[in-house]
This record gives sequence, C-alpha cells and structure tokens, in this order.
Amino acid sequence: MSELKMLRKKIDQIDRKILGLLNERAKVTLNIGNLKSKKTKPSFSPDREAQIYERLIKANKRGLLKDSTIKAIYREIMSGSLSLQNPPKIAYLGPEATFAHIAALKKFGKSLKYVKCDSIADVFTEVERDRADYGVVPIENSTEGAVNYTLDMFIDSELKICSEAYLPIKHTLMSRSKKVSSIERVYSHQQVFAQCRRWLETNLPQAKLIPVASTTDAAGRYMGHRGSAAIASELAAERYNLKILARSIEDSPHNITRFLIIGKQEVQPTGRDKTSIVFSMRDRVGALHDVLVPFKRNNINLTKIESRPSKKKPWKYYFFVDLQSHIENKAAKQALRGLQRYCIYLKVLGSYPIGQ
Repeated sequence: MSELKMLRKKIDQIDRKILGLLNERAKVTLNIGNLKSKKTKPSFSPDREAQIYERLIKANKRGLLKDSTIKAIYREIMSGSLSLQNPPKIAYLGPEATFAHIAALKKFGKSLKYVKCDSIADVFTEVERDRADYGVVPIENSTEGAVNYTLDMFIDSELKICSEAYLPIKHTLMSRSKKVSSIERVYSHQQVFAQCRRWLETNLPQAKLIPVASTTDAAGRYMGHRGSAAIASELAAERYNLKILARSIEDSPHNITRFLIIGKQEVQPTGRDKTSIVFSMRDRVGALHDVLVPFKRNNINLTKIESRPSKKKPWKYYFFVDLQSHIENKAAKQALRGLQRYCIYLKVLGSYPIGQ
C-alpha cells in the first residue's frame, strides 16, 4: 500500500503541473483571441487546428497513449480555449444525440454553444443570417451514398466549406425492457433500418419496424410502451436512461458518414488539403472527358465525382467534385482554368484540411 500511495502522490504532482500548464496555455490563447478580434478574424481556424493535431501525432510516435486519445484530449482543450474568447455558435441537424450532433461535438468539443435545427436548409439559414458561426451537415455515407439535399443547397448558397469530419456510425438497440426476445416494435429512422437489415432479420424477425423522424425521436418519444425498442446512438441511450440491448448492429463494419463544416471564412493551406467544386457544362459528345483532362494534366487526384439534376432545366446536370489540393496551389489554379473553358457554370465551394 505504501508503494501505491507513493505512485498516487506522484500522479497528483503531475496533475498539478498539467493543470498549471493548461491554464498557462489558456492565457496565451486568450491573447491570440484578443488579437484576432481586433483584426475581425474568426476565433476558430480549421487550418491551425489541423496543424496542431498533425504536430501532436508526430510527437506522440513513442508515446503510450493512442493518437485518437491525444486528439480527443486536445479537442476539449481547444474547445475550452475557444469558449474563453468569442465562442462560436454551431448549428447542426438536430435534435440532440443524433449522429450530426455527435459529429459536431467530435469536431468542436463540449464547451461551445450548439443550435439544433429541424432541417439541412435550416442549418444553412442559421449560418447565412449570422445566428450561428458554423454549421454541421451530412454530405455522404459510405454505404448509402450522397446526401443529395446537402449537395443541392450549395448551388444557391454563398457559404463555404471550412472543414470536414468523419464519424463511424455505430447503431445501438435500446429499450426499457431487459431482453431482446421481449421486443415487439422497433423505432428508428428509415435509413437506419436499411443499414441494420440483416441483424434485424436474424434477431428480431417478428418485430414491427416503425420509421420516425430521427433516431433521437425514436429513443425519446416512443419508449413508453412495453415491448418497444429504438435504434439510435449510445449518447441517446445515456440521455434517455435506456438499457442497451445490443451494440454495433449495423450490417457493415465500415459504416462511416462524412460531415461538412460550413461557414463564411476562407481557410489557409496546410499542405494536406481538399477543394470542393461544382460545375455544369454543355451536353455534347466527349464533354465529361474534356473537363477531366485538366486534372490529369496537372497531376491532381479526384476523390469524388457526383452528379445532380438541375432544378431549373430538365436533363441538365451539376457535377460535384472533390480534388486533393488547395485552391491556392498553382497546379489547382491551372486545372480550374482549363476546366472553365468547358463550363457554363463553375463554383468553388471551399478549400479545407483533409479530415480524419
């Protein structure tokens, strides 16, 4: 016990040093915030955030803690520092405890102010009207594909993509009941049922699947009846004090949703950046080939190509493209100049650090 007491005493001493350094760091970030406010610069810098994470992970090569743990710790440290300045408000597709809410917390930490919205359009509106500084919207899922409504919003909106976040989607079966065998009805979002189809057919073949507006609605509004269960996030189970009956019931172990952070600021290059654009072109033989040649010629990798029908003219399409480069890169500028020759519409949606 004496050895245990000595080790605990040593931890207490280290904690005091860490606490002192954290407060010292907070004072420096507060000074930075004051300088930014004088120059009317936003307090949140996606490029700086990416550089901090990259530097810490490189420095942690021989450390005992996992890189993901280091990143989670510093996410909250930076969130706390932002809250001392002019804390940004973050709009997200609500309600609370949805995966969009979790993605927002993963990106910005728990110390900032969050605004839940009823629709993707509302998230854009909150940021456009300065009622929120940033918005978090889903853009694509690894199993279900693109979120078309988000793509469509970018056609008319002047907001920029400032950053991105990837969230592994883990679906959880929860209830007030104690056994899976007692479940007669399951509530969740329609897409969630699609992502958990095989598990449900194997484990709850007789249960009635009832679609609702969101996974949080499923956990919060429909659990008063015996034999009812919801599929939602673990955060929802914690929020509504529900028993977890089964974890990770999604059919694909690689179920990941990509979220975009939208705002009004331009983001500086970091060396590991992505640019999103949207364009349309005249319908002719070889048109798509011609618009892709400038990227090949300038050695720029494309990570996404998605087409959407125009809402203004039938059989006219917009093409959404992600390319691995910052818009300020010389090769990217040359590629876009070459692309523009063939376009009747071209818009840069933003350059931002590649997410993890």
